[in-house]
Amino acid sequence: MGRTFRWLVGGAYAANLADGIILAAAPLLLATLTDSALLIAAAPMLNRLPWLLLGLGAGAVADRVDRRRMTMAGDLARVVVLTLLVTALVTGHASIGVVLTVSLLLGVCEVVTDSASMTLLPSVVDRRDLTTGNARMMSANLVANQMLGPAVGAGLFALGSAWAFSSSALLLLLAAAAVSRMVLPARETAPDPGTPTGLRGLHADVVAGLAWLKDAPAVRTLVLTILTFNVTWAMGWGVLVVWSHERLGLGAVGFGLLNTASAVGGVVAVLAYDRIAARWSLASVMRVCLALEVLWHLTLATTTSAPVGYAAMFVFGLYGFVWASTSSAVRQRATPDHMMGRMSAINLVGLTGGMVIGMPIGGLLADAFGITAPFWVGFAGSGLTLVLIWRSLAHIAHAEEPAAA
Repeated sequence: MGRTFRWLVGGAYAANLADGIILAAAPLLLATLTDSALLIAAAPMLNRLPWLLLGLGAGAVADRVDRRRMTMAGDLARVVVLTLLVTALVTGHASIGVVLTVSLLLGVCEVVTDSASMTLLPSVVDRRDLTTGNARMMSANLVANQMLGPAVGAGLFALGSAWAFSSSALLLLLAAAAVSRMVLPARETAPDPGTPTGLRGLHADVVAGLAWLKDAPAVRTLVLTILTFNVTWAMGWGVLVVWSHERLGLGAVGFGLLNTASAVGGVVAVLAYDRIAARWSLASVMRVCLALEVLWHLTLATTTSAPVGYAAMFVFGLYGFVWASTSSAVRQRATPDHMMGRMSAINLVGLTGGMVIGMPIGGLLADAFGITAPFWVGFAGSGLTLVLIWRSLAHIAHAEEPAAA
């Protein structure tokens, strides 16, 4: 799909490896600074909070500026933040407050980077190749972020905490360098004459994006589907470690192997995705993925068998990768370029919002009704949603780009 696409994928691998290293090193660092579970849990919350506060605005900015430079700016800003953290670690000035602040700042930078980078793929591949292109990009997250990154991060942290975070900074420099080599087609970034500027203009762009979404039924239904299924998924996922202990009798190693089984399923999906996309319609792929999600909830609600649990996580990794790649391509094909940043941001806000809503609900359900309650509610909620959108999925999957607003 061309040299520019290869630079994009290379940058994605470097950035995701950096994120994966931080994914392991950050909680290890926090554990050396505090015994408070609340403070340790606050770090990932602070890291995701900027999506809820800044996501829509960042998407509007991505539709106004050079998206390649915006991606690079976000990566380089993360390099600066990580350099400050490494300096604090080396000089002995790192504290829980410093680490939590770094977590928040990295979250802000990630909003900037991801709002822009998610829009680059449709600019470098033909629309008919978006499913394959998204699969290549998703493989970077699976291989570098979920599989290699945490192992590398834990190993580097064992050598010294500064090694882990300085390595992440170097990888983000490489990611920015890769994006800088991309050659993108020219696009109009300046607002029309008379369009408000500054914060008023940003607000107007966000409102225009929401209005466009309201009048684009395919993209709107897809966004709401992702939000709903993410709420039901997060209810169970947030208590998965407790479920694995109480229902399957697994310890720390066994729980880790559940995540490994999911990653292996994702690898199988990477290898099989081109054949799946070639043989099945997009609507069929989406229906099967969502049906498997419903059955995943039912399986975890009823089983007490560790082998069944591992099999369920393997299947989850497989259909999760296929769904993420396919739904991203469907959204991009149905979205005009001038709305791509806002629609990508709305999608990511929905993903984050689903987790923020679902996880506490799952915890409350588990405390009140037992550890399987989040999965039973997830089964009912996802099943009902699938029934309601079953017919619409054919239109969603094959929607053409609607008229520009």
